[in-house]
Parts: sequence; C-alpha cells; structure tokens
Amino acid sequence: MSPLFSTDPPTNALVLSEQKRQRETLTLIASENYASPAVLEAAGTVYTNKYADGVPGHRDYPGCGPCDEIEELARQRLCALFGTEYANVQPYCGSIANSAVFLATLRPGDTLLSMSVEDGGHPTHGSPENLSGRLYPAVRYGVDPASGLIDEAEIAALAKKERPKMLICGASSYPRRIDFRAFAEIAGETGALCLADIAHVAGLIAAGVYPSPGGRIPLITTTTHKTLRGPRGGAVLCDATYAEAIDAAVYPGLQGGPLMHIIAAKAVCFAEAATAEFRGYADQVLTNATVLAKTLDGEGIGLATGGTDTHLMIADLEGIGLSGEEAERALEAAGICADRCPFPGRNEDYVRTSGIRFGTPAATSRGMGDEEMRAIGHLIATVLRKSGDPTTLAAVRAEVAALVSHMQRTTCVYLASLDGRT
Repeated sequence: MSPLFSTDPPTNALVLSEQKRQRETLTLIASENYASPAVLEAAGTVYTNKYADGVPGHRDYPGCGPCDEIEELARQRLCALFGTEYANVQPYCGSIANSAVFLATLRPGDTLLSMSVEDGGHPTHGSPENLSGRLYPAVRYGVDPASGLIDEAEIAALAKKERPKMLICGASSYPRRIDFRAFAEIAGETGALCLADIAHVAGLIAAGVYPSPGGRIPLITTTTHKTLRGPRGGAVLCDATYAEAIDAAVYPGLQGGPLMHIIAAKAVCFAEAATAEFRGYADQVLTNATVLAKTLDGEGIGLATGGTDTHLMIADLEGIGLSGEEAERALEAAGICADRCPFPGRNEDYVRTSGIRFGTPAATSRGMGDEEMRAIGHLIATVLRKSGDPTTLAAVRAEVAALVSHMQRTTCVYLASLDGRT
C-alpha cells in the first residue's frame, strides 16, 4: 500500500483518476507532454524539503551544498543545449521567466513590440489583461491575413516608427519557423533589446531540428515542459552581461525560494534532451506534424499557412460551421484533447474562435508514428463533421482508447507512469 493511499485515500483516488484519463485519451495539446519516469522521480525527491533562496554560493539559508550542486548542474546543461553564456533555472514558469527579463531590463512605461495574441502571440508579451501590458505599453504585430505568415518587413517598419525598448519574437500558435536572425537585425537597426521566447520550440531547438536564437539574441526565455518533455517550469538564458540583473529579478524581484525538487527534475530533462534518442524523438515530432497536417488537408480541413513545419498546426473551423469551443468539447467527448485558439488574421479572441490547435509532442512520446497520425487525422475529421452525434463520438472514443492501449502495450516503456509502473 502506498503512503498516499494510506494517508489520504481521496487524493490518491484523484491521482489515479488523472492517471487513467491520461492513459485512455489522446493528448494533442501542443503545449503538453509526458515527463519521463526519471524526471518524475527527481521531482518527488527530498529536495522538496529544502529552502535555498538566492543563487549557488550565495544562499540565505545554510545546508545548501547539494542544492548549489544540482542547480549549477542544471544551469550548465541548459547553457550547453542552447549555446548561451548564462542561465537561470529558478523561474516557476515561463510567465515568470518573461517577467524577470522585463524587470531586469525595462522600466515601467517602456514600449514592447510583440506579436498579438489574436495572431498567435502570448499574453505575457504585453497583452492588456496581463501585468506585462499594464506596465509596458505594447505595439503589436500580426500575420499577413492572406498567407498567415509573419511579415518581417512590417515588423521592421513598426520598429523604426515606434522605437520600442524591446522587440519580442516567439509565439504560442504559429506553425512556421521564426527567423531569429531577421529579428536580431531589426533590433540592432532600431536600438531595441531583443527577447526570444522559445517555450514551444525549445525541445526542437535543443535537438537541432529548428533554428536557434542562441548567439544572435541576447535574452531567451523558455518553459521546460512542452517539447523539452521535462517538469513544468521556466528558465532564462542570456549573455553574461545580463546575468546579475536576471538573477536579482527572479529572486527577490519576483518569486520566493526556488523549487529545488523541480530544478533537480530540470537537470534530468536537460540531460535527456542532449541524447541521440531525444534527437530522434524531436525529428519524429516534426514528421508526425507534417503527416497529421496532410491528412487533415486531405479531409478538406483547412490549416493556417496551409500546413506546418513545427510541432503544431491550426485547423480552420469556419468552413465546418463550428466554433473552437464546440470543436474542443466534441473532441474531448471523443477522447481527443486539443485546444481552441483564434484563427490567425481574423482578429478573434478566445471567447469565440474559429480555430483549433493540434500538436504532436505528447502523441510522439507515446511511440506514435506516421500510421497513427493518419488514423488520428481521419478520426478528427469524423468528429468535426459529426460533432452533434453522440453515437459517432462514442465510437471514436472507443477507437482512441484501443489505439492508445495498443501503443502503451507495444512501444512505450518511457510512459511507465501512465500504467502504474513508476
């Protein structure tokens, strides 16, 4: 009997319920993934018990020797992955990482130039409902309404006109590669600082299958889950000249003591991301996304930019007559988790959207390949066309359960945590 079961049966039951949900359904949320058993083990270690406010060598508490060592190990591994001079691995999440960069380099009232949420940007890049937008007025760039692509010439013109203090590149729902070199050049020409938020594509960059901003852009933020497949958390990477300011912005500027158990799990994640196995995984993530996009296109479901060259794609629901929320609910009822989003170029918000986002990182972690992606694409199309038919949704749910069960039995020792083999 586990300690959790004997101490708190209700909580234990809810953990098992979530384990069952993850095991029996298909996750196509682009920002979700499965942490390895080693990452999960590190996240549950005795580092949970330790306060370690400060940075290695300069803590506010005694007894931090092992904490210093594990944090320094994580920091060095992260710098090696992305070719940067310094890293702070303490941020609790990507939002804190972004806020730390702003606090370290900007003053309230300084202007940001960033991608609009409606076209795929992130709220922490200056949206008015986020603290970033309340402190730093933001000028927004979007995508070309016809192509769905970022127009670097438009951004350059905006930067020359507005003279922002900071130019931000990076997105939550953009299916094409971002030209970090072009953003660095625009920032250099207009005297702006440049921040690359690589939260979604960090794992692809680490594996060498997506361009890196390292060496071009001096300030980089990321999450450590998503395509990196680690624990939920954030990090800042930067040139050495920003190291002291970033450290002070994280603590005591924004958060309290670091979560040392999560930093230990980050260290494991960064080690895994440096392996040949992970490089093969990231390559398959891209292949799977291409196959799924082509399958959806073959089913007559339009996609933003006509496809993808990343881990995600945005389906156009306008021609199907569904809202994003309706499609999201129907897919979940059929055992498929994907999240609604504004369709780029239509100036939508999250209340009423005509887009839904699909991503392949989690499915790829379950061992799925081309054949499974084609099957999943057909199942998605069936649900979207017959979203109001409970019989169809139940039938698809049964097919999804059979598919994920087969993958769990045949290929996925990696996901031992999903069937209780921790």
